[in-house]
Amino acid sequence: MTIRRACHLIAAVLFASGLAHLGVQAVLGGPWDGPVSWRKPADFGVAFGLTLWAVTWVSLYLKVRPAVLAWFAAASVVEVVVISVQAWRGVPSHFNTATPLDATFAFSAAGGGAVIIVATLFLLRAAFRRLDAPPGMQLALRVGFASLLLGLAVGAVMIAIGTSTARTVSLDAAYTAAVVLVPAHAAAMQGILALPILAWLTRFTPWPAAVRFRAVVIGTAGYLVCAGTIVLESFLGIDAFSVFTVGTVIAAAGALVLVGAGIAVARSALASATVRHIKDFRPVDH
Repeated sequence: MTIRRACHLIAAVLFASGLAHLGVQAVLGGPWDGPVSWRKPADFGVAFGLTLWAVTWVSLYLKVRPAVLAWFAAASVVEVVVISVQAWRGVPSHFNTATPLDATFAFSAAGGGAVIIVATLFLLRAAFRRLDAPPGMQLALRVGFASLLLGLAVGAVMIAIGTSTARTVSLDAAYTAAVVLVPAHAAAMQGILALPILAWLTRFTPWPAAVRFRAVVIGTAGYLVCAGTIVLESFLGIDAFSVFTVGTVIAAAGALVLVGAGIAVARSALASATVRHIKDFRPVDH
């Protein structure tokens, strides 16, 4: 089994784990928010499953050692396992050092995050080298990995804030202090998934290369406006997911631009595929 095939398999298992915990939430109930909830293993399973799948897929365009993917996959497993086990134990996962076992889990998760950051740095460096890919895909990879690194950096800041607050105030205060950056963390993590898919879809359109690239540029600009606004609001202490502000309008406009670019590309690709199918069809004489 190749490293990429193994990573795709691991990604599928992590994603399935996240969906399974949504089922657990539906059956057992319990709080949706807070330091102890079934939402956390659901979020982490789905998010790491999708991210690992995307990173493994786009690594085909990069000159990167298989070990980098192995690090990324192993650390992703550690993150999801820690969150899931602590949820089943009914105790907080982050910032929780109440017992030696809890501390081991918390430090393991922090170590896994550090490994993912290092692996992403290697992937980002590879993305900025000469690539055997269309210009649109090159742009998508570079912005996607840069945004992923930003999302991971925001996650590291959350850990630092939460750890310091847990030691000086309380565990509940730590979660309250760190949760304000969740929207920034989430928004920045989506670039590596959305942008390469957009760039990949353009290859199925009949458009000239310049128009394909322009579509990726427009979609990328929309994503950067959306994610950048959410990140800025989060660091200003504004909950971008629950408070309506001018930033909400700007972020929504950016998201609409990205979605609009995706719809235009998908429609063109679908229309082109339909035309090819009609041209290839030959009636059979009886």
